[in-house]
Amino acid sequence: MRTTIKNHIGIVSAVAGICVIVAAAAFAQQQLTLPEASPGVQHAEALSYTFRNVAKTVLPAVVSIETRAKAVQIKQPGGNSPFEDEFFKRFFGENGIPQQRFRQQMMPEQRGSGSGFIIDSSGIIMTNAHVVEGAEKVVVKLEDGRELTATDWEADSVSDVAIVRVDAGEPLPSMAMGNSDEMEIGDWVLALGNPFDIGTTVTSGIISAKSRNTGINDREGYLQTDAAINPGNSGGPLVNLRGEVVGINTAISTRSGGYDGVGFAIPVNNARWVADQLINQGSVQRAYLGVRLQEMSPRLRQQFDVPNGHGTLVADVIGNAPAAAAGVEQGDVILNFAGEDVRNSTHLQGIVERLTVGETYPMTVLRQGKETTLNVTVDEMPGDYMASMRRSDDSEAEAERTPDFNELGLSITSLSSPEAEKFSIDESVKGVLVTSVEPGSVAAQAGLRAGDIIERVGGKVVTSPEDYEAAAGEASVEDGVVLLVRRGDGSMFVVVGGEN
Repeated sequence: MRTTIKNHIGIVSAVAGICVIVAAAAFAQQQLTLPEASPGVQHAEALSYTFRNVAKTVLPAVVSIETRAKAVQIKQPGGNSPFEDEFFKRFFGENGIPQQRFRQQMMPEQRGSGSGFIIDSSGIIMTNAHVVEGAEKVVVKLEDGRELTATDWEADSVSDVAIVRVDAGEPLPSMAMGNSDEMEIGDWVLALGNPFDIGTTVTSGIISAKSRNTGINDREGYLQTDAAINPGNSGGPLVNLRGEVVGINTAISTRSGGYDGVGFAIPVNNARWVADQLINQGSVQRAYLGVRLQEMSPRLRQQFDVPNGHGTLVADVIGNAPAAAAGVEQGDVILNFAGEDVRNSTHLQGIVERLTVGETYPMTVLRQGKETTLNVTVDEMPGDYMASMRRSDDSEAEAERTPDFNELGLSITSLSSPEAEKFSIDESVKGVLVTSVEPGSVAAQAGLRAGDIIERVGGKVVTSPEDYEAAAGEASVEDGVVLLVRRGDGSMFVVVGGEN
């Protein structure tokens, strides 16, 4: 009986083996025969290889930056105990209770992190100013694992560009600079850096937009990208498919605090000019005109008869500045400066700031429909110029009396009236004061508000309500009325009425 069982087991094993062989053969017959890679796959693989080669080439020149600020001693209210207060009151009266005492407390060492990239083999690194500003110590971590303490660093807060120097004792790999002006919307880019301090990371995307102004810095004109940029990426490079730097990753637009698909990079052409000055002289010298510029909406362009993509409007001229000395006036549209056609206000700022201080340059302006050439001798921008240009009075106080609205929906009065006292208006300012704006009126739709000062209606200067009425009587609300409005320390042109 046992022999019989063994024979059965042997037979079953042999059959099972035959089944396995047959199944394997059947499976092999079922495997798909893949066709040769289609042109689309070949193109995708070529792009993948490009990403791989670019990353392999540039990663050695990408660094992580750690900043440290010294611990500081601060005073915090220590408080007096109820027992202490009762003791002093009993023996010295109510006035004998000592003033609140303070205890000394040390704030711990503050640390920050960011990214950067080597632009010179001697150990010069480019990054964002906000990465290193306020630091007492800067530590640079190279891709090969070495950590080097920076010997010095210089930052320009206006552009948010900084340079950091390290001494590695040997030449370091450095990155090639590209031409950010040549980048177009849709071009592939890679963003490199150290997000969340997890280590150097590479992400891909495209150029989503150009010349973006977000209000983050005084000088912008960012490249916008959808390559993933997160906290810690600041200061890292944005590179093209040749591995050339085209921007410095600087900021993100986010509701979550992380990647939302909208990142901004400083164009490298702007950053290089700043970095060269920081390297050579430790600070940035900028030329300036002394005008407050206003971007032209389609309605303003229609009123001034200026095509889209050309010119920028002078909303205000700063006294004792180069523009004032050259005869620039409010309402001039600057079309060309130093032989270069002006596209917008950001473009003009970029042209002017790089000019040689003390030199004279021609400027073409459109004034009252006619082109005029002025000669402007640019000067060095004062240190407090940016701060003074940012000042603005946001007061929206309304007059207490029942307003009497005119055709535009404005209630106005003279600057010498008692109602003007609450707005603290400088005596040198001329015009008429807006005390109230009728809700839903064309003036309200144009953004006017109480406290605004109307300096000009159309092309006519107004210094009294009578002047205003006379000038407004000659204008057509249906066609749109151009007002020069002063708000706080600056002026701007506003079109009221006309087509929506």
